[in-house]
Amino acid sequence: MQYEDSESFPSDMGYGAEIVDGGSSNENKPRILLMGLRRSGKSSIQKVVFHKMSPNETLFLETTNKLTKSDISNSSFVQFQIWDFPGQLDFFDPTFDYEVIFGGTGALIFVIDAQDDYDDAMSKLHHTITKAYKVNPQLSFEVFIHKVDGLSDDHKIDAQREIQQGAMDELTEAKLEDVHLSFYLTSIYDHSIFEAFSKVVQKLIPQLPVLENLLDILNTNCRLEKSFLIDVVSKIYVATDSSPVDMQTYELCSDMIDVVIDVSCIYGMKDGEEGLAYDDKTQSIIKLNNSMVLYLREVNRYLALVCLLRKEHFDKHGLLNYNFQCLKQSLEEVFKTTQQTHKPK
Repeated sequence: MQYEDSESFPSDMGYGAEIVDGGSSNENKPRILLMGLRRSGKSSIQKVVFHKMSPNETLFLETTNKLTKSDISNSSFVQFQIWDFPGQLDFFDPTFDYEVIFGGTGALIFVIDAQDDYDDAMSKLHHTITKAYKVNPQLSFEVFIHKVDGLSDDHKIDAQREIQQGAMDELTEAKLEDVHLSFYLTSIYDHSIFEAFSKVVQKLIPQLPVLENLLDILNTNCRLEKSFLIDVVSKIYVATDSSPVDMQTYELCSDMIDVVIDVSCIYGMKDGEEGLAYDDKTQSIIKLNNSMVLYLREVNRYLALVCLLRKEHFDKHGLLNYNFQCLKQSLEEVFKTTQQTHKPK
């Protein structure tokens, strides 16, 4: 099997260097595998989410013919590799080492083109899960029902129901009832792909319950409606409070980061200065026309806290600042503990 390293963000933008095949420094990082048939949209997903490619530019991407690896290090406690597999991958190829591929993997994302006939994709999905589960029962299995932007709402629901029911029936027949599959309707033309990838990444964060609890405490003390910890480069939210996520709220918070970064790049950087216009002084307040307020604060060089609160609750700035500093200090303790835990002995 052939391997190829994909391009990555510069290190000063929060993403690690490219993987050198066989490099030991990345071997301990959990892997996310992107699998599916040819032209299902796997490479487009990776390019849009992690490489800031415009969705329209993905139309010119060539078909993936090699396994490509990307190293994603978007915060001190979320570090993983993405392996993008070619659609024509042959599981019966004698060079395909199941132990190596699935053994150290955290999540397997199988992408299905919802606008195409997905009988072949369902067959490959079942075969992939069967092989992977035998090697690594702890693997998280995710199914992206992709390219739903061209479908009506009724068609989306029908496609998800048909794919979900078909996949579960095949697992039952194979006596693999213990396998849990998560299904997501996704498109690179809206925030659905970012929300889906956020939920996949969160499953790789053992400290997620702690982070959610800290955000719940912040919400209660500051009377916030919703709060997110968002990676400033990919716009993936690595944690949110325990209340349900509304897609429009997440889109607002994600777009706010773009606005802050873009304005900071124009007015907050000196001529010739490179990197990301984002530091410990970064904060922003945007008052919406529906009596709501968006509030952003820098947590560390990779993460931002973005909150939504009612205008009448945005009256005690000192209380908000104090509670944010408490949150930031608590998160630093979580990061420090994580780093000490993962230090080589």
